[in-house]
Amino acid sequence: MPKNFVIDTNILLHDPQALFHFGDANVLIPLEVIEELDSFKHDTSELGRSSRAVAHILDDLRNKGRLGEGIQLSNGGTLRIVCEPTDPSLSRAGLDRQKRVSNSLLSVAMRLRRGTAGADTTVVTKNVHLRLTADALGIVAQDYSVDRFTDTDVYTGWHTMTVSPETMARLKDGKKGRPEGLSGAPNEYVYAESATGEREAAFCRILDTRTEMLEIPTLREDIVGLKALNREQAFAFDALLDDKIGLVTLTGKAGTGKTLLAVAAGLHKVFSHNTYMRVLVFRPTMPVSRDIGYLPGSIDEKMQPWMQPIYDALELIWEQDKHSPNRLLPPDIMECEEISIEPLTYIRGRSIPRQYIIIDEAQNLTPLELKTVITRVGTGTKIVLTGDPHQIDNPYVDALSNGLVSLIDRFRGSELSAHIGLVKGERSVLAETAANLL
Repeated sequence: MPKNFVIDTNILLHDPQALFHFGDANVLIPLEVIEELDSFKHDTSELGRSSRAVAHILDDLRNKGRLGEGIQLSNGGTLRIVCEPTDPSLSRAGLDRQKRVSNSLLSVAMRLRRGTAGADTTVVTKNVHLRLTADALGIVAQDYSVDRFTDTDVYTGWHTMTVSPETMARLKDGKKGRPEGLSGAPNEYVYAESATGEREAAFCRILDTRTEMLEIPTLREDIVGLKALNREQAFAFDALLDDKIGLVTLTGKAGTGKTLLAVAAGLHKVFSHNTYMRVLVFRPTMPVSRDIGYLPGSIDEKMQPWMQPIYDALELIWEQDKHSPNRLLPPDIMECEEISIEPLTYIRGRSIPRQYIIIDEAQNLTPLELKTVITRVGTGTKIVLTGDPHQIDNPYVDALSNGLVSLIDRFRGSELSAHIGLVKGERSVLAETAANLL
């Protein structure tokens, strides 16, 4: 007997192709979901794009039959738009009548469950509270799992391993060719320790068929006044400064230096090497809504509170560089044309060549939104994504379904990308202790 899946609006906004990802099951969409999708059609964000994409998909499917009666999908399943009154038992249970979409999803699931075809019926939603309500009513509910990962899938981009004295000697000598026992994907970093127990170690990066020695001075090199303070930061600087690596992702909790390293490396490449024309820093505008047009003031005034961490990083870098013997940055760094800080919505419709792009707080983006961002990259552009997958502001993604972890997984092993999971915090002792204990 085919399974029944009742789909919430947020699933279709998250992935317009979700209709085709349930195999040979019956996919049911309450009419209230269609109405809610319609309310997003004028939105200028990715939500509006998704709403319009779903509408076009459903309109094309109308050519195969009546949506209200059920249409056969190419994957063997069926799709039906359901128009039914709210189940009276929901009112008796004390549920809010104003929540029309949630109640319609629950009503459809309850009626299917009572019928002969409802033996296996599931509500699919990203709304955690709706899943809790469904569970209380005896209705099976789950999150959308197509682009969701498990904890075991999380990739750090580097690992520690113990090597023989012979392998250590080869690494120390910087000899080409992958030493025996040294494993990893392309652009994966290795912290090699000697099996003899001696305090001897080597940093290296795995290339396609050989191992490339990392210059140990990377740990001490001055990058616009900053130095790598630990091995993960050394790995990060290496990837950020390598022009052959077009995509770099950095993850880690607050205080590990994600944004600081990315901005510092970008400024170094622009002002020291002239590799890129400028540094472009984008941030999703989650806390001030996805459309900031309703806020008073200029774009800079609207974005100032949300962009402040970037300005703080710039100020710190400028102060460090000011005291460096190899001073590089201009005194008017906050106003110079070589760096621009913008809301992420401004990247749409652009093709950006020869620039150093940083997407901060990328964990708040859906996989579809990040796809839109990455496809904006022009010739000679490097893109860096930073974020903490465990610090989410977007209510419809979590640590295992956001666009950042999806991108890391998809590009794992690509010679065009590198990922570094930063672990060690480098804030004040008090701040680091509080982050770990509280």
